[in-house]
Amino acid sequence: MPAKKSVVIIFVGLLFVGLAVLTYTRYQHDIQRERQRVTLGSRIVETPCGVIEYGIAGKGPPLMVVHGAGGGFEQGLVLSEAMDHLGYSVISMSRFGYLHTPVPADASIIAQADAHACLLDALNIPRVAIAGASAGGPSAMQFALRYPARTSALVLLVPVAYAPRPEGAPAVQSPAGLEFLFDTALKSDFLFWVGLQLVPQTMIRALLATPPAIVKNASAEEQARISHMLEHILPISPRRLGLLNDAAVIASLTRFDLERIAVPTLIFSAEDDLFGTYQGARYSAEHIPRARFVGFSTGGHMWVGHQQEVIAEIAAFLKNP
Repeated sequence: MPAKKSVVIIFVGLLFVGLAVLTYTRYQHDIQRERQRVTLGSRIVETPCGVIEYGIAGKGPPLMVVHGAGGGFEQGLVLSEAMDHLGYSVISMSRFGYLHTPVPADASIIAQADAHACLLDALNIPRVAIAGASAGGPSAMQFALRYPARTSALVLLVPVAYAPRPEGAPAVQSPAGLEFLFDTALKSDFLFWVGLQLVPQTMIRALLATPPAIVKNASAEEQARISHMLEHILPISPRRLGLLNDAAVIASLTRFDLERIAVPTLIFSAEDDLFGTYQGARYSAEHIPRARFVGFSTGGHMWVGHQQEVIAEIAAFLKNP
């Protein structure tokens, strides 16, 4: 009996080691692929606002895309795949603390907006349409406020935005599990990767602020878009400082002088966005002159099921703002 027991223990041990090796091998393959991906199209420029990483794709009138939390220049360039055939050149930078753009001493929303202008100066681009997504919304709005002559149009996708809320509630809600992920998976590429393998539904709810059932019932194309969005948050380690800065900035978000935004504006959000952007998006549209609000009843923070509609709306708006 002792001999048989020893054999079983050895077998279980070998099995465990084998699974661990296979898991780590698969992780190394995936993380190396993602690390390579974020180098494609990466450009670095030194500006009066500091070092800025950016990428450019497409040809035509310039559209500056400001990514959300957990992104980087490559997240913004995803939009170029949809906009290129419509005749636009997409410019996307990594915001403060993301990938190769460092966090300066002043990493406020206003400083971010000024960094957008610094990048345009470096590229010798006098005027752009600007699109801000999620946590990229505030600096896009500030850019339109601070540089109206350089802004042809403003697009806000599920923006983090101020709205009067009961008892001074924050501008963004925290979906269930987000704080736990911040303390665990968002500190480690490996832990984040493990989360993708074991609890993808939790990651969709907590990080993408989208009800998992919406994704489950979506088209194969939309499911693939959401899957790629999650996977492309890897590597998370060079984005962590950006996430921390976004959390600090958003926590202190105040009302902007919306009535002074003098450019045509298009705003999107969904009622079931688990970050709660719908209220702020609608409030902004009500107070920005000439703003148009497109609200969806479902779709979450990733506007699932409405991708083609959103792209068509943006294209029509930029053609005739």
